[in-house]
Amino acid sequence: MLLIPINDTEPNRYTSFPVMTFALITANVLMLGLEDILSETDIRVLVDLFYTYGSVPGLILQGRGGGALTSITSTFLHAGLFHLAGNMLMLWAFGRRVEDACGPWRFLLFYLLCGVLADMTSTLIHASSFGPSVGASGAVFGVMGAYLLLFPGGRIRTLLLLFLFPFVPRLRAFWIILYFFLSQILSVYQVLAFDVDYNVNYWAHLGGFFGSLFVFFFLHPEALHRYRLNLPV
Repeated sequence: MLLIPINDTEPNRYTSFPVMTFALITANVLMLGLEDILSETDIRVLVDLFYTYGSVPGLILQGRGGGALTSITSTFLHAGLFHLAGNMLMLWAFGRRVEDACGPWRFLLFYLLCGVLADMTSTLIHASSFGPSVGASGAVFGVMGAYLLLFPGGRIRTLLLLFLFPFVPRLRAFWIILYFFLSQILSVYQVLAFDVDYNVNYWAHLGGFFGSLFVFFFLHPEALHRYRLNLPV
């Protein structure tokens, strides 16, 4: 089964357009374009870019390379078009209303915080690794978790592929996010129990997801007030 969230079907409450979500997507797309240019020029330049601005746990813990700053810069690098597309689709589907509840600059800070927490989790788990980790998925999982907390009854228009037949239903966000969260738990279990080797950084996903609990520190005052009164945010 293939499940791809497309967009939230509910309107914004405070703003008309998700400026920061769009800006983050644009920045990530431009960075992938730069990566393509560098790879065509000399693949070693791209490798150096990943080791300099990607997150390398062994180097971070030794105080070498780009250091802790790479927890942020690595979120703007991706290992190819499909890696980028998956993360940006999820960011667009869940980020719009979370940004609306926070405001653009608070949302940016929250997004980066989730990225940092995701990378810290991954770095501690993979302390002996000297391979670069890149991608916005940790931050995006934080946004997904925040959406679940703020809009538990939200519906997401979703591309669902069952036995090669496509459907585009409006699914409860709860079930979509639960599906992705449990898939990360299952993958981590397989890594721990059977030493399965994955190229996907599932620990970063979980770290970012639990970082979503901090979203309440970034909410627009009115949104926080409505949440406290158990009103729709």
